[in-house]
Amino acid sequence: MTRLIEILISLAIVLALFLIVGVLLPDNRHLSHSVETNRKVTIVFDTINSLRRFPDWNPLVMKDPKMQLKLSGPESGVGARLDYDSQEKGLRQGSWEITASEPGKRVAYALTDIEPGRNKRTVFTLKPTGRMGRNVEITQTYDVDYGWNLIGRYAGLYVSSSVGEDMKLGLSRLSNMLATVPNYDYAEMSKDDPSLAPKTVERPAENLLIVTAAVERSNEAVQRAMQNNMQWITKVMAANGLEAAGPVRIVTNEFGSETYSFDVTQPVRKAGATGPATKLDVKLEGPVTFEFREPAKVAMVPFKGHMANLPKIRDALRAWSLTRGYETIERPYESWKGGIDKGFTEDGEYDVYWVLK
Repeated sequence: MTRLIEILISLAIVLALFLIVGVLLPDNRHLSHSVETNRKVTIVFDTINSLRRFPDWNPLVMKDPKMQLKLSGPESGVGARLDYDSQEKGLRQGSWEITASEPGKRVAYALTDIEPGRNKRTVFTLKPTGRMGRNVEITQTYDVDYGWNLIGRYAGLYVSSSVGEDMKLGLSRLSNMLATVPNYDYAEMSKDDPSLAPKTVERPAENLLIVTAAVERSNEAVQRAMQNNMQWITKVMAANGLEAAGPVRIVTNEFGSETYSFDVTQPVRKAGATGPATKLDVKLEGPVTFEFREPAKVAMVPFKGHMANLPKIRDALRAWSLTRGYETIERPYESWKGGIDKGFTEDGEYDVYWVLK
């Protein structure tokens, strides 16, 4: 009997200590970690203001490569949400949802997971740093409330070594991922006119006549080669009863320091034809080749100016695509809406395209 009383007293002391220590522990936890990147603030903000690239930087997915992910809500901004479902005991189900978004400055997320605590949230804050403010400091904070959940308060003792380490790893991976994005501020392209912003469009099936060239990288040589190649294409069109199905395109193969390799490409159709394109039977001449292309999703941005600026526009379009989780494939190209000669002046008009996977 005495032994039983001693055991009960010991248990009471342990319980009392547990309660006293638990009450004294903080009822919430706050963590903060930072990393620096040299990418434009537009690129950084657009990446974290969407969940489309979440698997590429967040360490949560590393813990279970078989994790099921589901995106819902808008593509970016408030309401964009990612739900995950894992068979791993330490993960199970949870979600990330954007609850606040200030362009170029801040993105806030509400989090749910199986760990103790409530009102979990993480905020990414962007601040110019470095020489002339050219770099961006990304600060991620994490907050969780435990209230009177004493088990949760004890769990809070380990937040720094669990959530904190994930934050540091995630920020490091985010910085490395951003470094693969061309460092162009594509927001400048539509600063004065929103209609000039990049977007995705569906490209229909099409028939193409193509001539490839590789010439000295001078405006005169490039322009002359384009004109000569268009003469070949025009000849084949006339011989086959074809007409242009859109502006001439230039497809960049290699933009070297001394030479420029490109394709002059003309979309075509049977004269007077309407409706969706089907593969044509074309009799070819000289250097002209033929290709039928299936429909594809493409990123597109309009541009007006000299063709010498097109490499920068292509890189800006690729940066825009990558921040939104799109993978660019094949080669970029431009529809020269004003024709070849006009493209070699400041009045050149183009739609710049890049096919998306």
